[in-house]
Amino acid sequence: MQNWPDLDAMIDNGSLYPVWVGNEDIFPFMSAKLLMDNVEFGVNAKVRLYVLRMFRFGELIYPYFHIIAYKMELPCQMILSVTMFQRIQNEVDDENQVFNLTVPDGQSNVRNLVIKDGAENYMFSVLRNEMKG
Repeated sequence: MQNWPDLDAMIDNGSLYPVWVGNEDIFPFMSAKLLMDNVEFGVNAKVRLYVLRMFRFGELIYPYFHIIAYKMELPCQMILSVTMFQRIQNEVDDENQVFNLTVPDGQSNVRNLVIKDGAENYMFSVLRNEMKG
């Protein structure tokens, strides 16, 4: 990833939410702000919700990017959710080990992904993920 070249990420095509699974000590350097702490998520997990001033993945730009933080032992620091790539053509090139993204003609590369606490069930939901342009 352009902003953090040493960052490893995993794309989870079943995940609705981007999740930071690495050490949160890096968040001050990423201009992250804690929005909510100790929120119930899933079966028995307590997570924190942060917002990053900007997150960039290739040519995609996510201003005020919401991300859940939950420490897990994985070979990466971040899980990229399928919701991050809605309405974008994406392809996994196994042979060259590349993830290709194509923003359709006439659409913006600036995205908006917001995670909001649903008061009725205390779970997160994707509020919107839309092209801005």
